[in-house]
Amino acid sequence: MSKEPSGASDRAASFPPVSTDSFAATLDRLLQVHPVDQSRRAHVQSIIDHKTKPPGSLGEIESLAMDLALIQGSDTPRVQSPALIVFAADHGIATRGVSPYPQSVTAQMVANFVTGGAAINAFCQASDVQCEIVDVGIAHALPEGLDTHAEPARTLLKRDPVAPGTADFSSTPAMTLDQLRRAMHVGAAVVERHAARGCNTIAFGEMGIANTSSAACLMQRFTGAALADCVGRGTGLDEAGLAHKRAVLAGAIDRHRDTLDGTADPIERAAHTLATFGGFEVAAMTGAFLAAASRRMTIVVDGFVVSSALLAACALAPATRQYCVFAHRSEERGHQAMLDHFSARPLLHLGLRLGEGTGAALAVPLLRAACAMLCDMASFASAGVDDRTA
Repeated sequence: MSKEPSGASDRAASFPPVSTDSFAATLDRLLQVHPVDQSRRAHVQSIIDHKTKPPGSLGEIESLAMDLALIQGSDTPRVQSPALIVFAADHGIATRGVSPYPQSVTAQMVANFVTGGAAINAFCQASDVQCEIVDVGIAHALPEGLDTHAEPARTLLKRDPVAPGTADFSSTPAMTLDQLRRAMHVGAAVVERHAARGCNTIAFGEMGIANTSSAACLMQRFTGAALADCVGRGTGLDEAGLAHKRAVLAGAIDRHRDTLDGTADPIERAAHTLATFGGFEVAAMTGAFLAAASRRMTIVVDGFVVSSALLAACALAPATRQYCVFAHRSEERGHQAMLDHFSARPLLHLGLRLGEGTGAALAVPLLRAACAMLCDMASFASAGVDDRTA
């Protein structure tokens, strides 16, 4: 097997080196996701309803408070040491002209993240969220010294590449099952490390030119939606570019359809689907979703590409959905249909379509506000305020 990628020393002890770990063993460990205990719902609702306000008057903040109380199993939930992990990797499908930007932009933007110059850096700083970048498979070289982060503006970079980008899935699966396992292992290990430092609220972002193509194909396969409803403009394709992207992805779906449809076991089919169309960063996020849900962490879900990884995670372990709070509705075509698939009501709709985890970072203060409502707001009884008459 392959040599252990660099960065293995940062992995939590519960995840052994990937070179000694089988794909089945990785999945067995990650799929231990237990449903959220719903038996406390009426109790928490009573607490919310007896705060000094008319019932339901805080709208979605009340629903969010309920979600957080149930996920954490506490009447006094808190957002502790929140983190946002940006997974970065390149995609072989980019060579087919499905993005208006060259593949070199992935590495260039990662350098921008690490030196603190991107939107995600600004939003994480504003929301008091720790930001980390993980290289799971960038094709182009990064500048030397990026993993030094002595300056306050710098963001921690971890390098754990599976390979320098995936294969072109229009002709062959994007990755092997061994590469899929390794990428999922990277994502899970990052979550384990943050959980060990006390983080109970985590979000994921992504960077990878052409990754909306990967996400669109995953969406089509996991939801059964028409491909045309899954494919959007990504980083700004014009009409001709969008038509070309649709044609390339339709050909890719057709090429792999018989192989995937012929796989009977649902777990095996989900894994093969992710290996066929996923990026290393999408696979890493899938492992990260599963690891976070297995540790009963609150997961703040960003936009279209991140949600495609959640589709894969839920195909492997459906209860993962119960640990998720949906940050925003992206403007990328297909995201609303993804939200509908999850029966999700996003907290924000700001016209965002950048990715990087920006929507998730903006949503974290709302989680803090929902916790504050449960923990710090007086009840009618404690404040000496008359409640409603019967």
